[in-house]
Amino acid sequence: MQYTLCSLAALVAAAYAQSMNLTAALTSTPDLSNLTQYVSLFPELLSTLGSATNITILAPSNEAFAKFLSGPSASTITNNDTTAIQAILQYHVLNGTYPASAITDTPAFVPSLLNDPTYANVTGGQVVQAVRQSDSVVFYSGLLANSTVTTPDTNFSGGVIHIIDTLLTVPTNISYTATQAGLSAAAGALTRANLVEAVDTATDITLFAPNNAAFQAIGSATANLSMMDLASILTYHVVNGTVGYSSSLMNGTTLTAMNGGNLTVTVADGDYFVNSAKVVTPNVLVAGGVVHVIDNVLNPNMTMAMPTPTASTQSVAFPGASSASDNPLTSGVPTPTSMIVGMGPTPASTSAEAPSSTSAGGGAPIRTGAIGAAALFAGAGVWLNA
Repeated sequence: MQYTLCSLAALVAAAYAQSMNLTAALTSTPDLSNLTQYVSLFPELLSTLGSATNITILAPSNEAFAKFLSGPSASTITNNDTTAIQAILQYHVLNGTYPASAITDTPAFVPSLLNDPTYANVTGGQVVQAVRQSDSVVFYSGLLANSTVTTPDTNFSGGVIHIIDTLLTVPTNISYTATQAGLSAAAGALTRANLVEAVDTATDITLFAPNNAAFQAIGSATANLSMMDLASILTYHVVNGTVGYSSSLMNGTTLTAMNGGNLTVTVADGDYFVNSAKVVTPNVLVAGGVVHVIDNVLNPNMTMAMPTPTASTQSVAFPGASSASDNPLTSGVPTPTSMIVGMGPTPASTSAEAPSSTSAGGGAPIRTGAIGAAALFAGAGVWLNA
């Protein structure tokens, strides 16, 4: 009898939780009082979310707000941009109901409700990367910022709420992301080739971005390139019209680069390669799609170049090129305000501890798909703590 009563009580509790509307679910959770107070400032958004079904809300805890408000970016914002604030809130709402048990160690890229082209240029809505690392459920957002679930599976009538320890960062445009990621040579090359606007405003884009060491390794080949020749090389690193997250890249996948050349993906022992370049940092989300950092500059005249997966380093794709002591492509590139530390989860293995960005949430607001959580919520802190 006691077992039956306990089972009945559990069923009643579960049924009650699923029948709670969003407002009741938020107000009944003390750790979400800041979020509750903030969302209530936007009655139309609250009504929209309250009537929505089959959604997952990533709800920043009070501590997450406190962490943000103590960060370096919080004091830099003086104007309250309600459009931007709603954008960051929309980014915390995922299409689909995803209980913690549904998130595995294979990264999933889940669309959010953020589809305002001012901040996102991804068809179907900007995504969040969801993955299980060790015993934790982690969500990666812009600049590889990670948010760990501290309290999972608060059910409500429209879906499920997961409380997270850090605000998500809305992915920024490619040029800003490259600078913040320490890819100063790639950022400088895009500027020199007059491609910044093209890649920053592109929709559904995949960029294979060589790291600084890759450009330096072929320094003799890039030192005197014309703008046209540099553009030809860089457009071979861009796939337009396809967002190639790691989960969609299979061994033998062929992609068509912006310059018309073919790129071939190789997957070997959990490592990913494009032509002969190894992906060293995958899945850096950007406003228009995704960036994969690679260890070699791709050569549009060597489309058949293949990797040697067992080698510790891959041969450069520019025969006869030699390294340079300095890298002129980095000249004039701004110093990053918050570096990405380490790398995100590799496509095949996610057991390591989650790395993070060193910022508390992002930089000052940048339009056209480039705005950080810190920028968006700095003004919110004034209201929330009034």
